[in-house]
Parts: sequence; C-alpha cells; structure tokens
Amino acid sequence: MTGVTPTVGAAMKRHPFRRHPADGEILRLALPALGALVAEPLFLLTDSAIIGHLGTPELAGLGIASTVLATLVNVSIFLAYGTTAAVARMLGAGDHAGALRSGIDGCWLAVLIGVATLAAGWPLTPWVVSLFGPGDDVAGHAETYLRISFLGIPSMLLVLAATGVLRGLQDTKTPLYVAVTGAVANVALNVVLVYGLDLGIGGSALGTVLAQTGMAAVFVRVVVRGARRDGVSVRPDARGVAQAFGAGIPLIVRTVAMRVALIVITVVAAGLGTAELAAHQVAFTTWTLLALILDAVAIAAQALVGRALGAGDADGARSITRRMVQWGVLSGFALALVLLAVGNGYARLFTPDAEVRTLLFAALVVAAAMQPIAGWVFVLDGVLIGAGDGRYLAWASVLSVAAFLPAAWAVAVSDVTGRAGLMWLWGAIGVWMLVRLVTLALRERQDTWMVTGAVR
Repeated sequence: MTGVTPTVGAAMKRHPFRRHPADGEILRLALPALGALVAEPLFLLTDSAIIGHLGTPELAGLGIASTVLATLVNVSIFLAYGTTAAVARMLGAGDHAGALRSGIDGCWLAVLIGVATLAAGWPLTPWVVSLFGPGDDVAGHAETYLRISFLGIPSMLLVLAATGVLRGLQDTKTPLYVAVTGAVANVALNVVLVYGLDLGIGGSALGTVLAQTGMAAVFVRVVVRGARRDGVSVRPDARGVAQAFGAGIPLIVRTVAMRVALIVITVVAAGLGTAELAAHQVAFTTWTLLALILDAVAIAAQALVGRALGAGDADGARSITRRMVQWGVLSGFALALVLLAVGNGYARLFTPDAEVRTLLFAALVVAAAMQPIAGWVFVLDGVLIGAGDGRYLAWASVLSVAAFLPAAWAVAVSDVTGRAGLMWLWGAIGVWMLVRLVTLALRERQDTWMVTGAVR
C-alpha cells in the first residue's frame, strides 16, 4: 500500500466515522511509537529515583544537569522529525535505496552535531551550571553529572536520527524494542555503578551514557544491515548532510520558540507563589505525559503523510490527515475524561498539602479542557512535518508564542494569585494552543503544503 485512493477521501466525507483503510496502519505505527515515547522519560525517572537516595544536593544537581540535557534533546529533535519526513517521501516514491541514503545522511549529521556539542560543552560545563546560581555543594554534583553525560551526546543524537530513519521506513516496533531494552539496561547499570561500585552521581551519569551508547550501536547495526542489503554506501556524503541540516533549520526555529514559551510559563508560575509553582509543576508534568500519548498519532502522521506525498498521492495524504485529526481529537476527549475522573485522587498522590491539591486540581481542569485541542494541534503538527513544510511551521510557532507572551505577561503583572492566578496562567497556555490550532488548521485547509514527489 503506497497511499489511499481518491475515492476513499470522498467516502470519508459521506461516512466520517466508518472504518478507514488507514486505520490499521495508524494503529500499527502509533502504538509502538507510544511505547517508545513513554520509555524515553524512564531514563530520567530512573536517575531521579536512584540519585534521590544519595541525598538532596545530588538530586538538586541532577535537576540542573537534566534541564540542560533536556534542552539539547528538544533543540535536536529535528534529527528525528526531519529524517522521518525525508525517508518516508523517498519510500513513497518507491526509492528504498534513496530512503536509506537520506536516512544515513541524517545519522551522519547527528554524529557531527553530537561531537561538536561534546567539544563545546565539556569545557563550558562549569559556566553552564553557574548560570543556574546553585550552591557549591549542588554545583559540584551538577558539573559531575553533566560533564560525564556530555560523553553520551553523540550517541543520544544518533539514536534520534536512527529512530527517524526507521519511522520513515514505517517501522516503529524496532525503536520500541530498543527504547525498552535501553531503559531496563539503564536501571541495571545505574544500580551497579552507583551502589555496587559506590560511584555516586557520576556512576548514574555513566550508566546512562553506556545505555545510550548501546542503543546507538543497535540502531547503527540495523541501518547498516539495511544499507548493505540495498547496496547503499554508509560513507558520509557532504552534500546530503548539508541538505539534511538545511531542512532541519526551520524545525530548530520551531523548537526554540516553543522552549521560550515553556521557560516563560515556569517563570510566571514561580512569581505566583510557592504553592502555585508546586501545583503547576505537577500539572505541567502531567500535561507533558499526555502530550507524549497524543504525539504517538502525530508520529504516525509524519510517516504516513510523507509516504503518501512521496508516492504522488495528494488525495490520499488529505484523506489520511482528516482521519488522523479525528483520532487526535477523540484521543484528546478520552484523556480529558480520564483526567477529570481521577483528578482529585491523582492530586493526593503528589502532596498532603490541601492548598497545593486544590490548586493542582484547578489547573488539571483547565488542562483537561484543552486536550481535544491539543490532540488536533499535535496531529496537524505531525502532518506538516511529514510533508516537509518546515518553514511554515517555524513561522506559525513564532506567531503562536508571540500571541502567548502578552497573555502570560498580563498574568505576571496582575495581583491575582492562588487558584485564580494559576487558572489564568493555564488560560494563557490555552491562548497559545488556540493560536497554534488556527495557524495549523488554516494551512491544512490549503493545498500548498501538499508538494508531491521524492524530494520536496
């Protein structure tokens, strides 16, 4: 199957809730992608649980180091998204060898960026940590963890790019197996190195680096085996690597704009008060988890839309897009209902403080109301990434953040605190999501993003 026939799109307009020919493929791609997405945060959760038993300064040091590492990962996510789109297009065009060649270029780009980041980050580690203003006891632990973790950056970025290669080839099962195996290995290595060999927080960082390196090695073996089967060279191609980087620049702009919004949200929450910040932290962590669930459909969108457009099937891409929007919105409604149903009990899991629980439940109510919108937004984001429409995504992201900032500023300068202040802050997040929805939905209704062929 290389696409969806035009008659399917017409049938969907008449019977939008009937089974769609792409439903099976959406599930086949989305479910393993969901497992891999959920497995990835287990690295940090494992490190947090193990390091937390070493002491509070160690845990605080991990908080600083993990913030830096999370930023690097988020900025580099284009390695996965851009590679998925490029590979899927080639695959849809029937050029399997070209798809692998494009994916290998993305992997070499990941290695180059990873090595450059290591070379720059290693000597700058003390300065980076000092930007957070920690005490001497915390700073030492943060520097230890971050310096060792930089050794794993090339492997970590290579995992992102190789995951994109396999997703573009319509394989989300292999990344799931690798992610789960890596998470389990990370637990074992951390326990042995931290407690067995008494290496402290440095042992935890080393365990994670070893787990990431092992994951990268597995992915390299899979990609190289595929390349040899198709007679594709695995040597770096300067032109292909440059093209992969050029295609990724708009996605970097998109990601940086979103990171700005996330930082502003945290700053405004901190200004509301300690209880408000604590409640917001749990609420936003919950939002992030729900976003990972909804992102599974978006990843399927990247792979399927890219393949359909590569095959020259614009009608099929349109039909698949409409179906996945339905999946995203319905998934959002389902998550909203679950969140509202368990909200009070869920809040009790995190704190005995009645004030924080009240604030948290209020934030969760607003977050629940936004889930259908979030499902729609994330799917359209995946669709346009799969179509290679990076420039528009960059522009739309900057515009949505520009609309959000005045709303966040209004909350920050107001005298409203407590439950009202936190709900107003989450209302500002709602403004951000609504503007994202409007800009992406307007683009989806047009035909300009549906550029067909092996290369956009």
